[in-house]
Amino acid sequence: MRLSRYFLPVLKETPSEAQIVSHRLMLRAGMIKQASAGIYSWLPLGFKVLRRIETIVHEEQAKAGHMPMLMPTIQSADLWRESGRYDDYGEEMLRIKDRHGRDMLFTPTAEELITDIFRAHVGSYKDLPLTMYQIQWKFRDEVRPRFGVMRGREFYMKDGYNFDLTKEDALHAYNRHLVSYLRTYERMGLQAIPMRADSGPIGGDDTHEFLVLAETGESEVFYDSAVTDLSFGDRAIDYDDVAQCAGVLEEFTTKYARTDETHDAALFEQIPEERRRVARGIEVGQIFYFGTKYSDALGATVQGSDGKPVPVHMGSHGIGVSRLVGAIIEASHDDNGIIWPEGVTPFHAGIVNLKQGDAEADGACEALYSALTALGLEPLYDDRNERAGGKFATMDLIGLPWRITVGPRGLKNGVVELTSRRTGVSEEMPPEQAIERLVEIYAPHRGQ
Repeated sequence: MRLSRYFLPVLKETPSEAQIVSHRLMLRAGMIKQASAGIYSWLPLGFKVLRRIETIVHEEQAKAGHMPMLMPTIQSADLWRESGRYDDYGEEMLRIKDRHGRDMLFTPTAEELITDIFRAHVGSYKDLPLTMYQIQWKFRDEVRPRFGVMRGREFYMKDGYNFDLTKEDALHAYNRHLVSYLRTYERMGLQAIPMRADSGPIGGDDTHEFLVLAETGESEVFYDSAVTDLSFGDRAIDYDDVAQCAGVLEEFTTKYARTDETHDAALFEQIPEERRRVARGIEVGQIFYFGTKYSDALGATVQGSDGKPVPVHMGSHGIGVSRLVGAIIEASHDDNGIIWPEGVTPFHAGIVNLKQGDAEADGACEALYSALTALGLEPLYDDRNERAGGKFATMDLIGLPWRITVGPRGLKNGVVELTSRRTGVSEEMPPEQAIERLVEIYAPHRGQ
């Protein structure tokens, strides 16, 4: 993409309503625009990041054997009355009436609707296990929406639901989801720590939430630093292997990690002092096992091997896709702007022409742009007639991981400059070598 033809309404000044880093930088980088309190339009740059994150979620869900679907954003209140949650959910639920006076709601979550689909079409234990998910807009009417996409009223979320014959099978699905989520976050350049949590209005006995460490996190976190040394790396995961999934859960949850809501000071003191950490964290996902709560309430049963009806065991699993955009920025930025991890960057590299209109510089930039595009990478070419300082500031603000700087002086020596946004380190090299380096850098992030 050529920046002269791209809609990127960057701001020089920080809007007064922005209270946290991600909100400030998303507004300044031209990623979002507020439509009303807690509701945002996603502009081209922000939308590209949102889609990158969504793609990773889809890919990891597919590896775990989960099937995508799509449910409506507007639901009938009848199902929620049937489950008993219509009145219990509280004022966060946006309740509306259609033109015929029927009670409707803008979905905050979809346990009732997916259970209704299941009970209408699945009748035998032979059809289990089954896990389906969607990535869909949700709405929760926060009293004081603030912090941009971190706590908006409208948000983009992946919500998945498993149906299993027994508790043992459902707990395997729970473990499988935990593994899948950890891989998902790692691909986004995040280290998300799973912590046992409260189930809230979803219900159930087993639940873990995933928190990313960030100074502006809404929760205080107490943890053993050994948990941050854990990584998947290139390890292979067989999601059908019950023992392996259970082993990963144990590996990632036996180390002490709790929010202030469940913190146990006595247990924390048992950790060696040099490994005790207190920080803040942002919740980016949660998984639940809630047994037969919804299947009992909504009559979701299957015929067992003995011919008798059996209520299915269920769980649900959510990832805040739009919230992750803000969380990544909170965890990865500096005073100059965003620093995107390679896995989610909107463009793979920026090309900065230091002398627009110079035939040699223009030709070299065009050649770089064409070569990177032909190799499947997406460069953003700053071809504007702007001062070099302004071009560098824009690139730093929008946070592309790599920048290729092209100028007449370097070209006389046959080199361009490749700069890492994260480290600030620059290296001069021939244009062909810069292309090869970028292809090598992004190879692990393509086709995973």
